[in-house]
Amino acid sequence: MRTDPLAIFAFIHLAALVAAGHAICYKRDSRSAVSWVAVILFVPLAGTLAYFWFGINRVRLRARGLKGKLSEADCSVEPGPGDGPVDAHPALVLSGRLNRGRLSGGNELELLVDPEGAYPRMLAAIQGARNSISLATYIFDNDPVGRRFADALCRAGERGVQVRVLVDAVGARYSFPSIFGRLRAPNLRAVRFLDTLLPWRFHYSQLRNHRKILVVDGETAFTGGMNLREGNGRDLHFAVKGAVVGDLQRTFAADWEFAAREKLEGVRWFPRHAALEAPGEVWARVVSDGPDEGRERLRWTFLAALNSARRSARILTPYFVPDSALILALGMAALRGVQVEILLPGRNNVFLVEWASRALLWQVLERGCRVFFSPPPFDHSKLFIVDDEWAMVGSANWDARSLRLNFELGIELQGREFVGSLAGEFARKRQASREISLAEMDARSFPVRLRDGTARLFSPYL
Repeated sequence: MRTDPLAIFAFIHLAALVAAGHAICYKRDSRSAVSWVAVILFVPLAGTLAYFWFGINRVRLRARGLKGKLSEADCSVEPGPGDGPVDAHPALVLSGRLNRGRLSGGNELELLVDPEGAYPRMLAAIQGARNSISLATYIFDNDPVGRRFADALCRAGERGVQVRVLVDAVGARYSFPSIFGRLRAPNLRAVRFLDTLLPWRFHYSQLRNHRKILVVDGETAFTGGMNLREGNGRDLHFAVKGAVVGDLQRTFAADWEFAAREKLEGVRWFPRHAALEAPGEVWARVVSDGPDEGRERLRWTFLAALNSARRSARILTPYFVPDSALILALGMAALRGVQVEILLPGRNNVFLVEWASRALLWQVLERGCRVFFSPPPFDHSKLFIVDDEWAMVGSANWDARSLRLNFELGIELQGREFVGSLAGEFARKRQASREISLAEMDARSFPVRLRDGTARLFSPYL
């Protein structure tokens, strides 16, 4: 049968018009919509195929099929006391209007500094598990650190503990062979999140699960920024008890059902008494975000906190490539008299991010924000503190990959004593760092400026 070239030409252009219409209707960022429409119309075949594979958020479509399947009765704990602190910070109030997560009191959090402070506590909790272990991480390397965790998880499974391990498919490939060969034991199931090695799933390649969650017996949790690998450098992690543990478990359960098609329910995973065992002073809310949500909850929470700041805003992040709205909010806070301090690694482990970050630092420096570079080793810590009263901890960085593409998790906090300890940790790191000036950024040579500016063009994907 002879193929009609005119029919093929008409089909390609009709498909291009449909793709361009979809981009116009469903892309929230006008710049993204314009870029996609331009590519589709100027290169109809390649542009339409590219949009089909990379432009459509299939994660959100797939997630909609699971909405509502996690029963509130099975995946909840006893509510924390009261509706919120009497002296609630404005950031906490605004966040409550932005995020669906509940605010619970009576939580207890402990700051764990660097792997030396976190790994032994996490391993001890795994070794003491009686009923269940939930572990989600971005990187789980097959190295001495990863093997210690894998062996501890396998031993837990062998003694009858139900173990579920969720590792991002891209993060699982940071070492070869992967750790999955060691995660074999009775009662243990390990799954990759959005594996992209299959060609028809390559459109998921930019959508990674960056959350770090460890929940033991539904009663004790660990979360923060640490992956499971040797040479992790500097980082912050947190041991958690109280009602918020149930919300961390619920986040894991939703991710697990999405990836493994297994529903976690019952008292093994969600014990009813867990919320009553922490006499802590911290009010906390889990803020989970990702491409399945489509609402940029963490980005909006960052903006709300900056707009609510009265005295100070302290930001500690390894990757700082904020969008124009966040840059504007930082500058406006500084102009209002808020002391804005941004602490970044002096040398980044991703050179493109370092260059892109330097290309935009002048925009916050010229408005009065202070920027500091920390000395080696690379600091992977993430912390956001406002007025030494409110804080956000978790896995998210200040870049588009975290705030628009990744599955991320944060816990917003209010508790004077604990947030004060976080401010103390920030001050300790800042004391060891070097402040940079606008003049220093302006003194970069033209080739360096050109290099940095070119890297910034890729900021939506860094």
